[in-house]
Amino acid sequence: MEQKYEQAHTLFKNKVAIITGAGQGLGQAYAQALLDRGACVVISDLGTDRLGQGSNQSLIAETAHALNAYDGQLISHCGRLDQEMGCKELIELAIEKFGALDILIHNAGWVGYQQIEDQDNDFLERAMGINVFAPIWLSKYAWEHLKQSSSPRIVLNTSDRAMYQQYAQSGLVAYAAGKMAQVGIMNALSKEGESFGILINAISPVAKTRMWGIKQPSENLKPEWVTPGVLYLASPLCKDTGVILRASNSQFTATRFCENADVIYPENLARIQCLSMEEVAQNWQRIKEFRG
Repeated sequence: MEQKYEQAHTLFKNKVAIITGAGQGLGQAYAQALLDRGACVVISDLGTDRLGQGSNQSLIAETAHALNAYDGQLISHCGRLDQEMGCKELIELAIEKFGALDILIHNAGWVGYQQIEDQDNDFLERAMGINVFAPIWLSKYAWEHLKQSSSPRIVLNTSDRAMYQQYAQSGLVAYAAGKMAQVGIMNALSKEGESFGILINAISPVAKTRMWGIKQPSENLKPEWVTPGVLYLASPLCKDTGVILRASNSQFTATRFCENADVIYPENLARIQCLSMEEVAQNWQRIKEFRG
């Protein structure tokens, strides 16, 4: 048992990880866990407000000071990741400082509510910038370095609020669009990374952080209770790709969008054939049978 414990705590020894949105909450918890296990970590956070606006360089500096790290084990970054050059700069910073890259955890994001009739372009662009552009640009510049890693891992971030209609909330159109986009990015990159051994998965975390308006530590839904799942996805122990790991209150369940049996895509969906709108209507109850 002790030998397995020691092995688990050496999995990240000298691995190089980038964590975005690491100034508070989940990202900070991930950073400390990786540092505790011997990883070299680059933490990045622009220090925006709860609507994804503005910047505060002191936030990530204070986080770096608060984290328990050995000399030379941790560096911080404050820059925009919704732009290609900002993402390129972050990757280059990790390579310049540590000479390699093994793990990319894109945790950055924000929750903003705006009803569809009030939706404006600036709000939508902020949501798309951090949820769509950032993971793509980060992956682009990380790719050549991840290909050289012995266990390259990317962990993206999605949300139950986007994936499941029963958990959706009014006003979260932009947020849901960005979080579902990361599922598509994960799926596409998981295929692109197969031949290089680059595994891309996603975490769907539930934790009471600044996004909830929480200012004091919570008694439940703690960020550190999500951390074990993220560590697993980022570790050599994980052999899967294209999987969504849901995490809440130290409980974990994996999911993905799975095809029905016997489908020959795209010619044969192996389901209900209809040649008219009326036939679709007549067979609707059978058509909408959701299979687990």
